[in-house]
Amino acid sequence: MTETKWLVDESVIRDFSAANNEPEWLLNARLDAFNKAEDLPLPKPDKTKIDKWNFTQFGAHNVNSTPYASIADLPEKAKVVVGEENTAQNVYVQRNGVPSILNLSAELKEAGVIFTDFATAVKEHSDLVQKYFMTQVVKADEHKLTALHAALVNGGVFLYVPKNVEIKEPVQAVFIQDDKNAAIFNHVIVVAEANSSVTYVENYISTVETEQGVANIITEVIAGDNARVSYGAVDTLAENITVYVNRRGVTAPHAHIEWSLGSMNDGNIVSENVTNLIGDGSYADTKMVVVGSGKQSMNFTTKVVHFGKHTEGYILKHGVMKDEAKAIFNGIGKIEHGASKSNAEQESRILMLSEKARGDANPILLIDEDDVTAGHAASVGRVDPLQLYYLMSRGITKQEAERLVIHGFLAPVVNKLPIENVKKQLKGIIEGKVRQ
Repeated sequence: MTETKWLVDESVIRDFSAANNEPEWLLNARLDAFNKAEDLPLPKPDKTKIDKWNFTQFGAHNVNSTPYASIADLPEKAKVVVGEENTAQNVYVQRNGVPSILNLSAELKEAGVIFTDFATAVKEHSDLVQKYFMTQVVKADEHKLTALHAALVNGGVFLYVPKNVEIKEPVQAVFIQDDKNAAIFNHVIVVAEANSSVTYVENYISTVETEQGVANIITEVIAGDNARVSYGAVDTLAENITVYVNRRGVTAPHAHIEWSLGSMNDGNIVSENVTNLIGDGSYADTKMVVVGSGKQSMNFTTKVVHFGKHTEGYILKHGVMKDEAKAIFNGIGKIEHGASKSNAEQESRILMLSEKARGDANPILLIDEDDVTAGHAASVGRVDPLQLYYLMSRGITKQEAERLVIHGFLAPVVNKLPIENVKKQLKGIIEGKVRQ
C-alpha cells in the first residue's frame, strides 16, 4: 500500500466545518470519510498507473479569496463564458472555493428552483442535501479519492428542480482558480424531479500556473420519472494540477441524462463518467471531446449500465493527442440480466499527431441478457499523410493543414453536442490548443 502524506488532519476539517456553520451530519460524514481514506486503495483505471500521481499535495485546502464584486471584475477567460453582465442570468461564479456571484431569476425562485453554492445549501436546505450527498450515486468509501473528496469538500453547487418545472434557459456554474495555492474539491448535485427538465453547464478555469495542485471533483445527477437533464462541462485546468473527476448519474423510469463533456485540461487526468439506467425506458447519451498535449497522461472511463427494460445508452468520444500526450479511452456498455429490449452503442476514436503521442481505445460490452442490441466501434491512428499532402499542395501550410484535419476529426462529436453554449466554447478552446 502506498503511504499517504496528508497536508490536513482532523483539526483542519473541524475548523473548516465550524467556520462554515455546517450541520453536524456533514461534519460526521467528513470525519468518517477522512478516517477511512488512509486504508482505502486508489482506483485502478485500466492500463494507467496512478499510484505515483499527486492527489494529496496542494498549497491550501482553504484560500481566503475576495469574492468578485461583479461580472465586470472576472478574468477575461471567464467573461467569455458568462457573457455580458446585463444578460447573465441563472449564473453562479466561484473563486477558489469562495462564492462570488449568484444570479437566479425571480421566475425560477417562485417555481421552487434551488440553485446555490454548496456551503449555503447544506445550511439552508440541510435535509435535502443530506438526502442526496454521496448516498445514492457516489459513495464515500468506494476508494481513496472518493473518501478524500467527502472529507475535504470545499466548494460546488446544489441545483434542485421541482416536479413539472421546465427550465428553458441554461443554468451555469463557473469555477475559477486564480490562486496558485487553491485546491479544488468541488461537489455538484443536480436533482431533477418527475417531469422536470434542465440544462446545466459548468466551466473550470485556471488563470494561474501552479507547481503542484489537485482537483478532486464529483458530480451526482439524479433524474426523476420522465425528467430531462442535459449536463455540459468544459474543463480547462492548468498543467500541474492533477485532476480526478467523477461525473455520475442515475435515472428513474423514462428519464433522460445527456452528457456533453470537453476535457481540455493541461495536466494528468483520471476521469470516470457513469450513468446507471435504473428505470425502464430511461436513456443516456454521453459525448466527449479531448485534446491532449505536452506530456499529459489521461485515462477516461465512460460507462453506461442498463438495469431497466427498454433502456438506451450511447457513448461517443473523440480525442486528439499532440506532442508526447497519451490517452486511454475505456468505453463500457453493460446490460444486466433482466434489462431486456435494451440497446448499448459506443464509438471511441483517437487521432495522434506526433510520433511520441499515444492512444488506446478499448470498447467493452458486457451482456447478461439475450433480448438486446449492442454495438461498438473504435479506432486509433495517426494523421493521414495523404490528407496533409493534398491540403499542402493547395498552398496551405503544414500547421494550418493539421488544424483543419483536427477540426474535421472532432467535428462529428462537437457538432452533435446538444448544448449550444458548450459547443461554442469548445470550438474556441480547441482552436487555442491546436495552435499551441
